[in-house]
Amino acid sequence: MTQTELNKKHDIKTNEPLFKQAWDFFASVKLAIIVLILIAATSIIGTIIPQNATDSFYFHKYGEFLYKLFLILDFYDMYQAWWFLLLLLLLGINIVACSIDRLNKTWKIIFPNKISFNIDRFKKLKTQKSFVQKNDYDKIVSEYKLYLSKRFKTIIEKKSENSTAIYVEKGRWARFGVYIVHLSIILLLIGGLIGVVFGFKSSLNLNEGQSANSVFISKQKVEKKLGFTIKCNTFAVKFYDTGAPEEFKSNISIIENNKEVFKKDIIVNDPLRYKKINFFQSSYGVSSADGVTLEITSKESKMIYHQKVNIKQTFTLPENGGEFTLMRYVPQFDFKGHNIGEAFLGSVKKADGKEFMVVLPKRFPTFDKMRKGDFAFIAGDHTKKYYTGLQVTYDPGVLYVYLGFIFMIVGCYITFFISHQTIMVEITKSKNDELSICICGKANRNNQSMKMKIEKLAGQLSGLVIKNL
Repeated sequence: MTQTELNKKHDIKTNEPLFKQAWDFFASVKLAIIVLILIAATSIIGTIIPQNATDSFYFHKYGEFLYKLFLILDFYDMYQAWWFLLLLLLLGINIVACSIDRLNKTWKIIFPNKISFNIDRFKKLKTQKSFVQKNDYDKIVSEYKLYLSKRFKTIIEKKSENSTAIYVEKGRWARFGVYIVHLSIILLLIGGLIGVVFGFKSSLNLNEGQSANSVFISKQKVEKKLGFTIKCNTFAVKFYDTGAPEEFKSNISIIENNKEVFKKDIIVNDPLRYKKINFFQSSYGVSSADGVTLEITSKESKMIYHQKVNIKQTFTLPENGGEFTLMRYVPQFDFKGHNIGEAFLGSVKKADGKEFMVVLPKRFPTFDKMRKGDFAFIAGDHTKKYYTGLQVTYDPGVLYVYLGFIFMIVGCYITFFISHQTIMVEITKSKNDELSICICGKANRNNQSMKMKIEKLAGQLSGLVIKNL
C-alpha cells in the first residue's frame, strides 16, 4: 500500500463521526487484550502485597517512601481501588460493545430469511463418505428423508434429472453460546461492583455474654448498623495435646425487639446467615482472666509460697513483706517496644509505704527476677476467658455472581460441546441400476466429531438401520 493510499485511508477514518470512532474503540479486540493484561498484571501486585493489613505493618515492611506511594495508588486494598474498578468497568463495556457489534451478523446466520445450500460446495468438503447401494431410487429417497426428518429439524430437498440432494441441519442456535458466556462475565462484573460499592466486610470481637448492633468498617472509618443485635452466648475451644487449637465454636443469638429470633452454633466453614449478612467464625483470643496462682520466692529466706488471687484482690505478703494487689490482665503487653505476650500486672505496697508495679508475663516466668526486689513473682496457672472473633460480610451482588457462574457453565457447554451441523446426502443414479450415495457435512467447531458422525450416518443409511445418532 502506497503512502498516498495510507493517507487516504487515514483521512477517511478521521472523518468518521466521533460516536463511530468511540464505538470502534470500545468494540476493538485490542482493547480487550490490553485490559485483560492490565487486570492480570495488577492482580499479581495484589497477590504480592498483603491486603488490608495495618498501616504500621506496611510502614515497617516497605519504608516511608514506598508506604506513601502504595497508599496513594491504593495497593493495600487493590481490589476495591477506583482504578481497578475502572478496569473492570472498561472490560464490561468492551464485552457489551463487541457482542452488539457482531450480533447482527450472528443473528442473520441463526435466523436467515431463507435457508439454502450449494451442492457443489458440499462436494468439495473433506468430511464425506460414499458408498454404493442397489435398491429402488424413489424408495431410497423416501426412506432417507423419513429417517433424517426424525433426527434433524430442518430438511430441504433438491431434485435433478438423475439425483436428489437432501440437506439437513441442526444447532444453529449454538452460535449463541459465546453470547451466553459474555453475559455471564457481565453478571460477574456487575455482582462484583455491587458488592464493592454497596457491600462491606468487617470484623467483630465479642466476649461471652457481650452483644453488638453495629460493626466498624475500618477502610471507610464509619460505623455500620446491622439492623439487629448479635450476642455471643458462649464460646468454647478445644486443643490438641500439642497446644494447637482443634476446634473453636461460638453459640450466637440474633435479637430483634428484645426477643431472640434466631440461635445457632457456628464453627469454621459453617457461618450464620441472617438478613443477607454473614457471620464467619474466623478467630479467637484471650480477653481476660478471673485470677491466677502466684509463685512467690523470698529473696531473704529462699522460701517459695503459692497464693491464688483474683483480679482486684489484695493479700498480705509473707514475712511481713507488705501487700500485693493483682491489678489486671492484659492479652498483649508492650515492654520497651517489644510484645512479650499475655501478662498480669500487680502492685506491691511495702510495709514502709513505698509502692511499685510488677509485670508478670506468662511467656517469661523469670521476668520479675530482673527487678531484684525482696520477692520474685511468677504467674502460674490461671483461668482464661476467651473472646470470639467473627468476620462480618454483606454482599448484595452475590445473586448476580451465582447467576453469572450458572450462565458461564451453560455458555461454555454450548460453546464447546454443541455445534451448528450441516449435512447433505446426495443420491445419484448410476449405470447398472446402482445408486451412488455421498454424505458430506461440516460444523462450525469440532470437525473430528463431525467426521465420526458422517461415518456413523453412512453405516446406518447403507444398511437402512434406524438408530439414534
